[in-house]
Amino acid sequence: MTRTRHWFSAAVPVTAAFFSLLFLLHAVWIPVKAELAQWLIERSWEKTQAGDDNTQPWPWADTRALGVLSVPGRGIRQMILEGNSGRNLAFGPVLMDGGAAGEDLVLNGHRDTHFSFLRDLRKGELLRVELPGRTRLFEVTQIDIVNSRRTELVIEPGVQRLSLVTCYPFDTPVAGGPQRYVVTALPVERVESRASSRWRSPSSG
Repeated sequence: MTRTRHWFSAAVPVTAAFFSLLFLLHAVWIPVKAELAQWLIERSWEKTQAGDDNTQPWPWADTRALGVLSVPGRGIRQMILEGNSGRNLAFGPVLMDGGAAGEDLVLNGHRDTHFSFLRDLRKGELLRVELPGRTRLFEVTQIDIVNSRRTELVIEPGVQRLSLVTCYPFDTPVAGGPQRYVVTALPVERVESRASSRWRSPSSG
C-alpha cells in the first residue's frame, strides 16, 4: 500500500506536467500555423499576380488570396483571404461576405493572431489595401466596441470604406463573446468627409 501511495504521488505531478506541455505546444502551434499559412498564401498571391489564376496556397486549401492588407507605419503585411469561415480565419483575415472589391470592405480576423495589432492602432494611422489591379490607401477615422447581439454590421454598396473587425476583449481567455472591436478607415481623399454609420439596430430594418 505504501508503494502504491508513493507511485501515485509521483504520477500526479508527471501527468500534470505532461498535459501542461501539451497545452503549451498547442498555444505555440497556433501562431506558428498562422505565420506559415500567410507565407504559403503570399506565394500563391505572387503567382496569381503573375497571371496564374489556378494557384492554391496548399493542395487541399478551400480558400485563396484576394489581396494584401498592410500597415506601413508598423511593418505589418497580411494576406486577405476568400471565404468568411472559422476555418479560414485560422490562416488570415477574411473578407466578409457581401463586400465588393474596392467598395465597402469588411475584414474579420482573430484577436490573438492576425488582428492582435488592432489594439495598438490609433486614429490617423494609414492602412493600405492591395487588390488585383489597384491599391487603396485608408486612414483610421473611428474605433468602436460594439455588442454584436444588439447591433448588426451593415455593408453599403458603393461606399468607399474599410472596416477591420475582431473579438473583444483582446486578453479574455474565452473566445466567442458578443463584443467586437471595430476599426473604421476611410480613403485618404475622403477623410475630411463625414462617414455614414454602418451599425444599426436589427429591428430598424
